Amino acid sequence: MNRNEIERKNGTNWGAVRESLAITRIDEDFILIDDISEVPFFNEPTRLDVAVATICLKGYATGSVDLKPCCHAANDFVVILPGQILQYTYRSDDFLAYFIVMSRRFTENIELNMKEVIPVFRYFRENFTLRLNDTEMEYLLDYYHVLKRTARQTSNPYRIEMVRLLSQAFFYGISNLNRLRQEYTVRKAKSNKLFDSFYHLIMEHYKESREVSFYAAKLCLTPGHLSDVIRKMTGKSAFGWINDHVIMEAKSLLRTTDMSIRQISEELNFPNPSFFSKYFKRLTGMLPREYRK
Repeated sequence: MNRNEIERKNGTNWGAVRESLAITRIDEDFILIDDISEVPFFNEPTRLDVAVATICLKGYATGSVDLKPCCHAANDFVVILPGQILQYTYRSDDFLAYFIVMSRRFTENIELNMKEVIPVFRYFRENFTLRLNDTEMEYLLDYYHVLKRTARQTSNPYRIEMVRLLSQAFFYGISNLNRLRQEYTVRKAKSNKLFDSFYHLIMEHYKESREVSFYAAKLCLTPGHLSDVIRKMTGKSAFGWINDHVIMEAKSLLRTTDMSIRQISEELNFPNPSFFSKYFKRLTGMLPREYRK
């Protein structure tokens, strides 16, 4: 399977995007985009295979990340990590933002003290957005422009290493934003650990089981108790949360891959395509092939 086939199977075909944009880039691993009009508008759920950091300058865009609603506006710093599912529903005509796109290979080659930066990744995986004050925005914009000037030095034999080191410094700079850590700590203190554990289990096992009893057993609870707690906390049943995640993945595979209905039903561990189609129609109101069209 070649790279483009893998990208079509797993998420957005960034290879095709890269070829169509006039942008600053280093091979297929590092991209800087200034013009929002050149960025694909993901009006369908799309699983990303890259990390995307966005510095929002003006206007706004709305959508969802992993089913959670989001709104990005001026002075927002947004990070979407590989594997997350992104969907935008609207962006204003004046929406302007800078984008930093990094492949998995690039990020894996950035040497970081994971003990220091893990809080950052955990924060953004759950929150996506950090509202910045003017000083922090100035810092990010300075970094972005230095990074762009460096990436454009195509005759510099040390260009890739310099960009990698600048990216390393950037991660540590973000880690040092005390407010980020404080917001994450406060949020975790206010959140219920049971729901966090349940949601992380769904993300890990949704292809394996859609039964509440499966997740309740892993949490050492009865299915009834787990369902009661989740409904009281979120207004949605535990079964509803599981179904939402399965349907989100099914929609992403139908829209962004060439996989057949049979292949998707097998990928999501349904006994057969007919069962998958009935399940999909019951929750969305249409058959998988209708949704794909």
